[in-house]
Amino acid sequence: MDLIKFVRNHKDESTERGFQFEFFCDRCESGFRTPFKASATGLASEALDVASGLLGGVFGTIANVGDRVHSAAWEKAHDHAFAEAVKQAKPNFRQCPRCSQWVCVEGCWNEARGLCKDCTPDLAAEMAAIQVDATIEEARQVAHAAANERATAEAFDEVIKATCPKCGAPVSGSKFCAACGAPLATQKFCVECGSKIPGNSKFCPECGKPQ
Repeated sequence: MDLIKFVRNHKDESTERGFQFEFFCDRCESGFRTPFKASATGLASEALDVASGLLGGVFGTIANVGDRVHSAAWEKAHDHAFAEAVKQAKPNFRQCPRCSQWVCVEGCWNEARGLCKDCTPDLAAEMAAIQVDATIEEARQVAHAAANERATAEAFDEVIKATCPKCGAPVSGSKFCAACGAPLATQKFCVECGSKIPGNSKFCPECGKPQ
C-alpha cells in the first residue's frame, strides 16, 4: 500500500466500531468531519464478546482470539479509511506555497493570488475594514468633541451665574440686586477663569490672571 500523505491539522475520531476523521483550517480553525464508516472487524468482535458473555467457557477464549485478530485487521481497515478521508477532505483545503499552512478554500484562500489570505490579504475586504475603522474613529472623535463642548458650555454657564454679595440672590447684569437692592457695581469676575473677585483686585485670587 502507498504511503498516506497527512497533515497535523486533523483529529482521529475513530473507535472500535468504526472510523471518522476531522480536518481543520490552520488559519480560521473551521473544518470538516468525514461521515462515520462502520468497522466490520469491530462489529464481529462485538458479536463475539456478546456470545462469550452469554455462554462463557471455551467460547470466551474464542472471543479473546477474535480480539487479537481484529486488532491487526482493524489497523489495516483504519489506514484504508484514513486514506479515503484524506482524499475526501483535500479538495476543501489548499496548502500555501509561501507559509505552508493548510487553509480552507471557502474563507482563507486567495484564489487570484494562489496564496493564503495571511500572505496575500483580500484587498477589497481589507479596504472595507479600514473604511469601517476610520468611520468608527471619526464618529468617536465627533462624540468626544461634542461631549467636551457640552462640558465647556456647562462650566461657562456655571461660572457666569453671578449672585448678590449681600443676599446671594441670582443677578444678571443689573447695577442693583432685584431681591434686596444692594449695589452690585463692586462685584467683579475674572476675565480668565470667571471666578468672583473683589472689585478692587488687580489679580485673580484663583488663577493669578491680571485684571
